Amino acid sequence: MSFLQQPFAWYIAGPLIALNLFLLLYFGQRFGISTGLKTTCAALGAGSISQFFKYNWKEEAWLLVYIVGTIIGGFIAFTFMNAGDVVIVSDNTKAALENMNIVANQTFAPDEIFSIENLFTLKGSSILLIGGLLIGFGTRWANGCTSGHAISGLSDLQLPSLVAVIGFFIGGLLMTFLFIPLIFK
Repeated sequence: MSFLQQPFAWYIAGPLIALNLFLLLYFGQRFGISTGLKTTCAALGAGSISQFFKYNWKEEAWLLVYIVGTIIGGFIAFTFMNAGDVVIVSDNTKAALENMNIVANQTFAPDEIFSIENLFTLKGSSILLIGGLLIGFGTRWANGCTSGHAISGLSDLQLPSLVAVIGFFIGGLLMTFLFIPLIFK
């Protein structure tokens, strides 16, 4: 069972993602977690609060099953396939993290950023609030999330998805090299 406690190699994970995508395309569906969350909100009655959620969500009911499967799959992977090993990062990444007072090679989500104690500080709650607003705004403005555009849209050769993915990468680079060092110094 030890092989289950290691991350899947790219040559296993990549074809599994491709198989998933081909099945969705074959059945005429598009992949995207943000669309699934939109469908969930509509199914739970958010249409009474916002016009955005007033549509026939039953046409996309399969996404509710997809979201539930994603949650259950994540739980199974974390609970039964997690070896608890420390995350191994390069020496350059370790030095950059330690320069921001973040201990490298500990867990996937460093306590200096993701602990409950940090959540209830002004800095921690501000990061989550502002980050959530930016992600929500960006996802709505781009008409989809990173998974929808990068996996489904690009494989469907859609130019708007290419533009969105380029924007996601630029945003990620700005966060990594400009904003995160400013926030955590």
